[in-house]
Amino acid sequence: MPQADETPPPTHGDAPGEPAANDPPATSPHLRQLALQAAAAFAVLSLAWPYYGIRGEALPWPATAYAMGGVAGLLAVLTRQPWWWWLIHLAFAPLAWSVARLDIDPGWFLLLFIGLLLVYRGALSGQVPLYLSNAQTAAVLDELTQDIGALRFVDLGAGIGSVVRQLARARPTAHFTGVENAPASWLIGRLRTRGLTNCHWLWGNFWQTRLDDFDVVYAFLSPAPMAALWEKAQREMRPASLLISNSFPVPGVAATNVVAVADGRQTQLYCYRLPGAPPAAESNETSVPAQ
Repeated sequence: MPQADETPPPTHGDAPGEPAANDPPATSPHLRQLALQAAAAFAVLSLAWPYYGIRGEALPWPATAYAMGGVAGLLAVLTRQPWWWWLIHLAFAPLAWSVARLDIDPGWFLLLFIGLLLVYRGALSGQVPLYLSNAQTAAVLDELTQDIGALRFVDLGAGIGSVVRQLARARPTAHFTGVENAPASWLIGRLRTRGLTNCHWLWGNFWQTRLDDFDVVYAFLSPAPMAALWEKAQREMRPASLLISNSFPVPGVAATNVVAVADGRQTQLYCYRLPGAPPAAESNETSVPAQ
């Protein structure tokens, strides 16, 4: 039975002192965003404080907060951050100033932070927010894998178990594994999959989960880790196995096929067959050609 290894073995060719090949890129995107906010605050305050100090006037915090937001947004654009970070940087300082005026007990902020960490830990540690796969997507995944006998399926970043729970109920002879590292989501998924003997629910980092025991690897992550996930899949997945990404394609890699899900959000499943797939396996998949 697959396990979420605590200390995965290094891949051959890794240089001493470098991250193991099956680790995600050693980036700190959250620290980068904090640095942009700090730079914006420093730039605005280094001009505003001397100016108003010389005039003997109090610092106008509303205008200062909006100036910080504008500078932070500009820095986000200039450093080519994703577009949603532009909006976050623009709004952060003005919102922080507005909330500070509400005189809310700091304990509530601590409670809110803990709650968000329990649910959205993946967004902080790996740019992977909580996305929930719907029932229509699980049904399409069931159709896509009908031709695989004794199916072994893993959901990386399995959330609350929406996919593996539905599939395990529909496919009692197959085996399903869900890997989740956000505490609250993991607990909910553990409770939802309790009693399903063909479903194994793991607490752990999916980067440390070996993929060579699975026929199908499914992920609903974000654009950020897709290149690293594809590298991991190429190293670890067996020939003819299938990587399916919900909504986010692997950059620079043409999908074997793309499956359109008939749901409200127009979900697309990007399917990547690892080299060695028998030709007959491709013809059994209901899909639309990749664009």
